[in-house]
Amino acid sequence: MSAVFLALLGIVALAGANARAADVYDAAVGHAGRSSDDLKRDSLDHPADVLRLAAIKPGMQVADFLAGDGYYSELLSYLVGPKGHVYLLNNTAYDTWSEGHWKERIEGRLPNVEHRTIDAEHLDLPAHSLDAILLIKVYHDLYWVDEDPKDNWPKYDVSRVLNEIARVVKPGGILLLVDHSARAGTGSADAGSLHRIDEAYARRDFEKHGFTYVSTIDVLRRPDDPRELITYKGPMVGKTDRFVMVFREHR
Repeated sequence: MSAVFLALLGIVALAGANARAADVYDAAVGHAGRSSDDLKRDSLDHPADVLRLAAIKPGMQVADFLAGDGYYSELLSYLVGPKGHVYLLNNTAYDTWSEGHWKERIEGRLPNVEHRTIDAEHLDLPAHSLDAILLIKVYHDLYWVDEDPKDNWPKYDVSRVLNEIARVVKPGGILLLVDHSARAGTGSADAGSLHRIDEAYARRDFEKHGFTYVSTIDVLRRPDDPRELITYKGPMVGKTDRFVMVFREHR
């Protein structure tokens, strides 16, 4: 009897593993037609795990905030489906830095994705219109003060930006935050020089602006990161410690 019981357990475990492999988040990452650059990025960003934590569902209205070329926007497109809608939101600087690659990503390919060039302090979206919003490795940029006029980077009132984000998310709606970890206790001091931000500071910042912390995962953790080097060039590219947090709008 014990052998039969163990065999049955094995069948149940195999069925569970197959169901897990076939979930909608893995299916989005495995969707045909994704670029070779995106497939390379997948191994670093673990997007299925990150999006699964946020529980993005079919039919949702979702914004990818400062989305760049729209890597996450494409995955969101598959998850929300034809009855959902994805806003690929860039400011002028992000449109420029992405070199227009968001166009080739969505035009003629992703009919439920809409690009908009925004002023982050005055989002042109109705109040309580979004089921979810993603800030993927861009929150720290709100604290970046760039004096080079060629970069066309605005000096933000961060409190105003976060209040505006809270305004457009529905009560109970989701905010997914991913960013490069700074050393504990540094607050936003390394946002410009290293493009990092302190995790505890980030959590308090969003909690002060209408969001309740829900959960996290450690899939992007790198304990070997000394958190003292710049994130987007040099030896730390693809090797930074990153925190992942999900919040819900509660106002």
